[in-house]
Amino acid sequence: MRTRKLSCFVIACNEADRIEQCLAPLSGWADQLIVLDSGSKDNTAELARKYTDQVHITDWPGYGPQRNRALKLCDNDWVLNIDADEVMTEELKAEIDAVLSEPDLDATLINIPWHTYLFGKLLKHGRYSSPQGKLFFKPGAQFKDRQVHETLLMPHKKQRRLKSALIHHSWRNYQHIQEKHLKYACLLAEEKFAKGKTSRLSYAVLRFFTDFLQQYVLSLGFLDGWRGFLMAVILGQYAFHKYAALTELSLTQKCHEGN
Repeated sequence: MRTRKLSCFVIACNEADRIEQCLAPLSGWADQLIVLDSGSKDNTAELARKYTDQVHITDWPGYGPQRNRALKLCDNDWVLNIDADEVMTEELKAEIDAVLSEPDLDATLINIPWHTYLFGKLLKHGRYSSPQGKLFFKPGAQFKDRQVHETLLMPHKKQRRLKSALIHHSWRNYQHIQEKHLKYACLLAEEKFAKGKTSRLSYAVLRFFTDFLQQYVLSLGFLDGWRGFLMAVILGQYAFHKYAALTELSLTQKCHEGN
């Protein structure tokens, strides 16, 4: 038994095909399990209610604001932030129990190794192998108010890293991986544009190559074989789409100003 109580929250939308594998290991283990469903068209919410009675139906304000909504519902000082495409292992749960039972625990942010799978095999290198700060001390913490890639802001950050990994099945198939990255790229372009940033198509092309090389060469993605090459291409496309979308927004504004 943990000596410190733990709240866990999951934000979800149209995750009926995988919400149960996410919630099943959490139900009965976390002291509080919260699910925020942002208007799923499938039966995500109904399935979630099999594992917790704290299922809330909301609108979708963006990733940062939605996580902050969930955070406000957490009753305990320690919070675990899990996504619907992530799965806890028994080894990870046992390690978290041990850490949260340490009498002299002074860390406020616990980084968990991330085992991301692409088409059935683990990606061991690059962006999707970086540990994630999923477990944290709640007082004073909040997520940055961003539509995507929201970061956790903390008044006092002292980090620690676990050994056991969190399983991450981010993409259902090739179409999903492309749709997800394109959606995120356009959201980030809109954020940059709102802050007064502009771009040119030549810079979007440049970023394709620099981000590809960063993932494939500098981050050793080539060691993951054809999956590593494919992920490097996808991340290069992601960077290209982000700045191509920003270019389109910039040109549209110039056209409106010229009329």
